[in-house]
Amino acid sequence: MHTLRMVVLVYVIASAATFCVYGLDKWLAMRRRRAGSRPFRIAEQTLHLMELCCGWPGAFLAQRLFHHKTGKGRFMVHYWAIVAIHVFGWAVWAIYLARRG
Repeated sequence: MHTLRMVVLVYVIASAATFCVYGLDKWLAMRRRRAGSRPFRIAEQTLHLMELCCGWPGAFLAQRLFHHKTGKGRFMVHYWAIVAIHVFGWAVWAIYLARRG
């Protein structure tokens, strides 16, 4: 049970960080529209890496709250593939624990 608590803690911390980075990227995107300039933006690869490192729940919340990246089809395909990888990993872990007894 201690391991599960640690995993949940990692998910919470990674999700919070990912949520904040999505928010920052949305803010930068809005600033870019207003100013007409080209300020620094967060790379999509960075967002996907953060999702992969247990931050996908925070990304999901940020996408819905900020309406950020939801219209980009290819980006969302990669996002949902990352979610599927995590779900598959949890399923494998649950089967392992069930067989272990």
